[in-house]
Amino acid sequence: MAQRITVIDAFTEKVFAGNPAAVCVLETPRDDTWMQNLAREMNLSETAFLVERSDGWSLRWFTPLAEVELCGHATLASAHQLWESGRLSPESTARFHTLSGILTAKKHGDWIEMDFPATPAAPAVAPEVLIQALGLTPKSVGKTKYDFLAELESEAEVRALAPDFQLLKKLSQRGCIVTAPASESEEKYDFVSRYFAPAYGIDEDPVTGSSHCALGPYWAHRLDRGDLVGFQASARGGMVRIRIDGERVALSGRAVTVLQGELVGA
Repeated sequence: MAQRITVIDAFTEKVFAGNPAAVCVLETPRDDTWMQNLAREMNLSETAFLVERSDGWSLRWFTPLAEVELCGHATLASAHQLWESGRLSPESTARFHTLSGILTAKKHGDWIEMDFPATPAAPAVAPEVLIQALGLTPKSVGKTKYDFLAELESEAEVRALAPDFQLLKKLSQRGCIVTAPASESEEKYDFVSRYFAPAYGIDEDPVTGSSHCALGPYWAHRLDRGDLVGFQASARGGMVRIRIDGERVALSGRAVTVLQGELVGA
């Protein structure tokens, strides 16, 4: 039987926006090399692989270059696919076994809410290579479990940023989040961000769920409230709702199926 593959745009309600992820529901586990090769073939920021278990699903995420420990948009896409395909009923909770522990997702109308670990940033000194790569000195810099988090002066500065990706590859962390408060005239969201991870084959990720595990706690502290809306200001763009719950964050977004096909050559 040919392997089915679905491409889903996550953190958006319309096609060709948000962040596309490929989702493969496997009948039996495949080896790491096969999964990595398929992720490279798909050439999306993430390809998700699911295998059913007695108490949920095993879920792994691969960029074109490497496996990652935590991915938001491909988890959102995976949950969307399970409900869309009828493998889960709409009222059922999607339960995933991952490298970051148990993650769950629930359907609320056309929104999907995911329960993720918070990854707050600790204050850090900006490495010189980060300053050189960004071409500016951030207002503040933090370091999370995975990434550097740099606050810039304004939304306009975030949107206009054109980093040096070759220099960003030299960072000690997976990637770099840049963020700023939303413009005062904008009422739809509280902050903006962008995310760069060229060392993992992703110069700029369109909408990054895992970065909001750090952005949520950061802006909750800055704005003194636990319910937030973030907008990732990539070329495709996407909105993420965030609710802080102790050491966890609830990330909510929408998703839309773009493409369904079969892998026949492997």
